[in-house]
Amino acid sequence: MGLEIERKFLVKSGAYKEQAFKREYIKQGFLNSDKKRVVRIRIMDDTGFLTVKGPSEDKGVSRFEWEKEIRLEEAQQLFELCEEGIIEKNRYLIKEGIHVFEVDEFFGENLGLVVAEVELTSKEEVYTSPEWLGEEVTGVAKYYNSNLSKNPYNNW
Repeated sequence: MGLEIERKFLVKSGAYKEQAFKREYIKQGFLNSDKKRVVRIRIMDDTGFLTVKGPSEDKGVSRFEWEKEIRLEEAQQLFELCEEGIIEKNRYLIKEGIHVFEVDEFFGENLGLVVAEVELTSKEEVYTSPEWLGEEVTGVAKYYNSNLSKNPYNNW
């Protein structure tokens, strides 16, 4: 169990793809998307994950997060219990200085949305911003995946 500290940004160009050292396909759904707790099922390539997140603190910068790897078959079965609105995206991993930025390129009803996140060890930690990094949207609830599953980007 731990505390997730991250900052979230819009992406203003596709230059991140050229810098990526890895790309992953992600499919995720939510067993519970309450503000006080989010319970997520995720398939990343061929691996399943069950994740529990607490409410956001510090203007969206930090929150409790617990994650456990589960078998692919278990994740597929749990998708049958998910709330409506499955998220699908490609995630690109880009190293910038000592940090790794995760850039999510969404599909389906969220097509056109590209968001980057960087995990930090403290709220005050300094990071280098890549040239493709755009406006910060840390703590803006409409960009949370649990909200994108209910109110997709293409509805805005």
